[in-house]
Amino acid sequence: MPRRARLDVPGALHHIMVRGIDKTKIFRDDEDKSRFLERLGQNVEDGNSSVYAWVLMDNHVHILFKSGKDGISTVMRKLLTWYAQYFNRRHRRTGHLFENRYKSILCDEDNYLLALIRYIHLNPVRATLVATLEQLDRYRWSGHRSIIGKTKHSWMDVDRVVFEFGSSRRKAVNEYRRFMQEGLSQGRLPELTGGGLIRSKGGWSQVLSARRSGHKEEFDERILGSGDFVNSILNEAEEKAKHQLKLRRSGKTLAWIVEEECERERISPNELKGGGRRRKISSLRATIAKRGRDELGLSLAEIARHVGVNTSSIRKAILRLEEA
Repeated sequence: MPRRARLDVPGALHHIMVRGIDKTKIFRDDEDKSRFLERLGQNVEDGNSSVYAWVLMDNHVHILFKSGKDGISTVMRKLLTWYAQYFNRRHRRTGHLFENRYKSILCDEDNYLLALIRYIHLNPVRATLVATLEQLDRYRWSGHRSIIGKTKHSWMDVDRVVFEFGSSRRKAVNEYRRFMQEGLSQGRLPELTGGGLIRSKGGWSQVLSARRSGHKEEFDERILGSGDFVNSILNEAEEKAKHQLKLRRSGKTLAWIVEEECERERISPNELKGGGRRRKISSLRATIAKRGRDELGLSLAEIARHVGVNTSSIRKAILRLEEA
């Protein structure tokens, strides 16, 4: 079954999960973690996003953030592409580092923000790296320390989290720590990371109860929230898809974009498709690829077939363009 399109709604809360391929380590030491965080912060700030929670484990990462106007894809693509290249170069390895594409769940902020923050920051407890809240206070590789004021990351929106617990920072931090203490005994919570209706309803017991009462509710494995929330997100995503479909039905094609951009830059389509690496040619390919993806909703593989290079080259070209 083909993968469903990612729901990348600007201004929404996203729970991102990244894992190493075959459960391999993606961080071998503190230097790796420091470099990952440095790049994460840079990309989050460039993308006008806000991080509320994060944790780095040896073989996986959780990030909870509200995306900016460009959504999550740009931020994550820049981060993971750069880090994979850095990691392979530093550790003299080749091949893929991450397991498929990262997992992204779009979340109902009003109802799930605090539960997700606690779940993410308690990862070291579930992994038995720490056993007490005091030990978690000293754990360097999560956003928990920033929330309690032990360290600072300019790209974390600590105030958004702290003032959920009170109007006075000191009292709010104490309430936050009490909230975390109450969660120490929690195990893994599939309803926050698992699939579809079970997640949206909050577990199997709620699903079965709804079924017995004859109540039906919309759900989507990419979304954490009620049926109404699911519907609102899908409607917004549908509007973007409709706009792309309208452009395609109007006659706009990738060939049309290629012709328009080649004429603007005074470069022949044959030269573009010839595989040349001249800077002006590479820049033109990136512009065409980004327009094809954003305006027509085309896959990178489909775009690559039209401009004479492979999918990986198209991905890197768009990344360079977005970083410029």
